[in-house]
Amino acid sequence: MQYAIITGASQGMGKVIAEKLLSEGFSIAVCARNQEKLAALKKEWNEKYPAAKVITYNADMTNKEELTDFADTVLAYFPKIDILVNNAGNYLPGNIADEPDGLLESMIGINLYSAYHLTRKILPVMKHAGSGHIFNMCSIASLKAYPNGGAYSISKYALLGFSENLREELKESGIKVTAICPGATYTPSWEGSDVPPARIMEASDIAAMLWGAWNLSPQANVETIIMRPVKGDI
Repeated sequence: MQYAIITGASQGMGKVIAEKLLSEGFSIAVCARNQEKLAALKKEWNEKYPAAKVITYNADMTNKEELTDFADTVLAYFPKIDILVNNAGNYLPGNIADEPDGLLESMIGINLYSAYHLTRKILPVMKHAGSGHIFNMCSIASLKAYPNGGAYSISKYALLGFSENLREELKESGIKVTAICPGATYTPSWEGSDVPPARIMEASDIAAMLWGAWNLSPQANVETIIMRPVKGDI
């Protein structure tokens, strides 16, 4: 049995990634802030994947105590961690000059610190096994400034920097680090917009790329995955 952790997995890319890993025989641990969605998912997944162990945990990943409790709970049940997907995040548009005070702290808290602190909790288990793969869900906003990027883009640049430093640090450990930088991807955040779903990528595209990177030989690592809609960014 193989084991994975996916944060922010009650909807969108996190949910689709979790379901992809379940379909491939993984047991998973997921967290999110919406307890009702988590309960419904646990019931659905237990019925659909009876051989898998499914841990769901209600946690705000900006709260270090809740994050730590989530990690401790997972490590009490899972003997190892093969995949860690740092997916929890949030997007709020703004310009540096006039965005609300505190927005940078908020974006850094969910988009960077959650990945930083959870990774530090999980790394000893991966190092003991001499293997594992960490996926950090970055963004096209990690690569290029754009209008209304503001604090969000800053936080995603920081997450990519975290990924690159972590990869360098872990090169001799057998642990892989991949940064995934998707452009516009159809998730609930796009519902109600006037953008047709056919114009942007599907969440399953992201899950497929993650699965492909995971399936390489132990000596090969995809460092950064950049994905955009065929017609370009929106």
